[in-house]
Amino acid sequence: MSSIEPFCGFGLGLRRTHYADFLDGDVPVDFVEVISENYMVDGGKPLRVLEQVRAKHPVILHGVSMSIGSVCGLDPAYLDRLKRLAERIDPLWISDHLCWTRTSAHNSHDLLPLPLTQEALGVVCENIGRAQDHLGRAMLIENPSSYMTFPQDEMAEWEFIAEMAQRTGCYLLLDVNNVYVSACNHGFSTQDYLDGLPLERVRQIHLAGHSPRSDECEIVIDTHDRAVCDEVWALYGRAMARLGPVATMIERDDKIPPLPELMDELELARKVAKQPSRSAAA
Repeated sequence: MSSIEPFCGFGLGLRRTHYADFLDGDVPVDFVEVISENYMVDGGKPLRVLEQVRAKHPVILHGVSMSIGSVCGLDPAYLDRLKRLAERIDPLWISDHLCWTRTSAHNSHDLLPLPLTQEALGVVCENIGRAQDHLGRAMLIENPSSYMTFPQDEMAEWEFIAEMAQRTGCYLLLDVNNVYVSACNHGFSTQDYLDGLPLERVRQIHLAGHSPRSDECEIVIDTHDRAVCDEVWALYGRAMARLGPVATMIERDDKIPPLPELMDELELARKVAKQPSRSAAA
């Protein structure tokens, strides 16, 4: 399996709200990331828009329904469509989530949690291997946001991810906000999480906002509907102090603001990345 070379840059998720900005102007980003499933078709306006944006910017394909944790295996038709899209767009890389989303007969459209067991690890590694072989390239796998644990858990999430990367040769998409959200919900140390990951396998970082605990909800939820909070910026600074060149992206999927507001947030990411040790002390 070919390696994924580091790419140092700062980008945004391409969302319909900002199609016109990217098509009509010169948006100062180093790449865009798109939800793969929105473009896994043979034609139509979204695909035409993506091809036009691809002429200006490198593109990352980020999936939400490969379901690498499914015991029923991967959907061959899904992999075929994803491969055709990759051949058409020539992405920097393809990524998906450490989760499951479907059974053999039903797709939940949710990123569902996995038990952290050797049995589940075997399923995940087998599915990643099949996906990488089918696509002819290594993938990036993203750490999930977590709201529950299983009594059968045999290891920490970072141990599961480290073993997954070692067995499959995949690379990692480190979602810093997800680390923070899960740490708040389960009480583990974000430092232990970073210490336990094979950071040399990280090629991309996600930054996003979340809904904090409230009287109505006792857990922190990864909602992607607001700006990155100070605690996540501090964790990003600590991570960047230990990482080599990586691609950093701001995710916003709900309550999407005008593009200039996201560009201001992306500029803050650039500043934190240039002075990570100062952010780590925040």
